[in-house]
Amino acid sequence: VVERGPGAAYHMFVLMEELLDKLKLLNYEEEVLRRNNMRPLSSFTSSTNLLFSSSFSNRHYFALPTNPGEQFFMFCILAAWLITTAGRPFEQPRESDDPNAVIAKVLAQLRSFGRPVDFPPSKLKAGYGEQVCYVLDCLAEEALKYTGFSWKRPTYPTEELEEEEITEDDAELTLIKQEEDIVEEESDNEENFMDLNVLKAQTYRLDMNDTAKQEEILQPTVDAAEWNLEVERVLPKLKVVVRTDNKDWRIHVDQMHRHKDGIESSLKETRVYLDKLHNEISRTLEKITSREKHINNQVEHLVQEYRSAQALLSEAKEKYQEGSGGVTERSRVLAEITEVLERIKQETEEKGNSMTDGAPLVKIKQALTKLKQETIQMDIQIGVMEHTLLQSKLKEKSNMTRDMHAAVSPEATVGAY
Repeated sequence: VVERGPGAAYHMFVLMEELLDKLKLLNYEEEVLRRNNMRPLSSFTSSTNLLFSSSFSNRHYFALPTNPGEQFFMFCILAAWLITTAGRPFEQPRESDDPNAVIAKVLAQLRSFGRPVDFPPSKLKAGYGEQVCYVLDCLAEEALKYTGFSWKRPTYPTEELEEEEITEDDAELTLIKQEEDIVEEESDNEENFMDLNVLKAQTYRLDMNDTAKQEEILQPTVDAAEWNLEVERVLPKLKVVVRTDNKDWRIHVDQMHRHKDGIESSLKETRVYLDKLHNEISRTLEKITSREKHINNQVEHLVQEYRSAQALLSEAKEKYQEGSGGVTERSRVLAEITEVLERIKQETEEKGNSMTDGAPLVKIKQALTKLKQETIQMDIQIGVMEHTLLQSKLKEKSNMTRDMHAAVSPEATVGAY
């Protein structure tokens, strides 16, 4: 007996999903469902397991019990179609057929494909379960092999990266625009080059004008509240935003330097804690090693006893597996013999019912009565015919006698004269 893991209970759900994909590859919706006026397996809903969602129960039609009669009939229809698709002639079953006979035919075809059958046939009568999914999955694989289907590597579509849309604001100035303005101002200054003395004279006049204006500005006439309102109104327009380009290599270099400085500063602090943790771990490992050696020395004889017991257990498991293999084979043979015996019993009961049935005897009596009536009618008809024939003979005889007398009488008269 092969030990199964804790996930074996969910194996039939995975098997059912694979089976549904294989049936779709074989186009079972057109070949089977529409011809038999049935719904696809992914549209059935579970009436007993209402806690499962529709996406869970729809794809696991043969894994969960919903309607055993309907599921068994669907199993028979799909099995017959898959066997026919795999190149073996198989008659489509009907609802009135014997389920044991249909299951025996399906399993015989499955064994002819070389697939092992290590479960009793009665497991398939329920119409759901791991055995049902296994049988249909094996037949679907054989059908795909016969049709020449082959799995290919998937082709993934190429995704195009969307370009980032950069929204430009009229109130914001970029770094490139500022640099262009600076270059234009420098070129204008070079073109409008003036003499140094002229510049000094202009500077002196400007300084005199500024001093005169400053004396006037010292006495402002503008209201402070209006000034603040004007400042708040103009302040958003004076904001200069320098948009950085993430593709520029200078930004990446600055980020690398910042990350490097952060890593070095963090490493100085964490190295001390790591050294302490390393020392503590090394001391703990030394203690664990010494104690492990001490414990091993103490429990060495127990380990030897455990090994000997484990060897005995492995031998017992081997013997158990050998015995269980024979039991499995014998149980399978017993199931087949039981199935044949049930079929013979059913045929015997049908023959016994037909022998003890009084309907044929009643029919025989009715037939005899009918024959007697027909015989009486025939006797009457024979009597009438005999009477008619006798009258005709007597009439003919009388006619002959009259003719004879008529012929004799003239001769007698002649002799008298």
